[in-house]
Amino acid sequence: MSYTAADPDSPTHSRGRAQRATEGWAFLVESIRNHRTVGSIAPSGKSLANLLADPLLERAPRISNVLEVGAGTGSVTRVLLPRIPRGSRLDIVEANAHFAAHLRRLVRGCPNLPEKQEQVRVHNAYVEQLTTGHRYDVIVSGLPFANFSPRQVEEIMGRYFDLLRPGGILTYFSYCGSRWVRTFLTSRPEAHRQREVKDLLTQYHNRYAIGCWTVWGNLPPAKVWYLRRPIDAVDASGALTVQPDLSR
Repeated sequence: MSYTAADPDSPTHSRGRAQRATEGWAFLVESIRNHRTVGSIAPSGKSLANLLADPLLERAPRISNVLEVGAGTGSVTRVLLPRIPRGSRLDIVEANAHFAAHLRRLVRGCPNLPEKQEQVRVHNAYVEQLTTGHRYDVIVSGLPFANFSPRQVEEIMGRYFDLLRPGGILTYFSYCGSRWVRTFLTSRPEAHRQREVKDLLTQYHNRYAIGCWTVWGNLPPAKVWYLRRPIDAVDASGALTVQPDLSR
């Protein structure tokens, strides 16, 4: 018996379904075990992953430095890997050690890996501690900002803008309605923290956002933001910089 690549009963599809099911369970276990590094109970859906990675596709075939942060089990990584042009670089940052090990296996199993082996690195670290010595054209963030303190969110966003090249794009997402659910189900201090995080991100949106879309087909639905680092801010040394004005 023969199968086509698109046949849902083919061995390839069967292996893919089994792998996604295994990853789904792993994601759920880690979300319970480590709430700091996992902000959902399921990996990002394909539509969400594609939208987060689209700025890289739009840059093709230009060489690009790409940073993915909070990669989890690799839903977005799978979209990024085949889109990396020859000569480009992809740094994948994952603070959860179990996920980082999984991502290394995912990268090793990537088609055409010999061509891309020197282009892709997995870092088991927090992005605040990342020291690759590179600046990035595209940063894709999967970090669960809703789980963090306002101070942590400000530190991470500041780090993203430090790592972006002038004109570079940051993409990230948040789940629709999650803040309202948490407001009603959590304590007053927790609700206050949620509002502060939302207000902080809103200030970044007001200053740097170039697009926002809702992915209704994701579970749960998610809102994707694109933020661009300006290219017109210059410091005293003449170097291009950006310092978000969060005092408004």
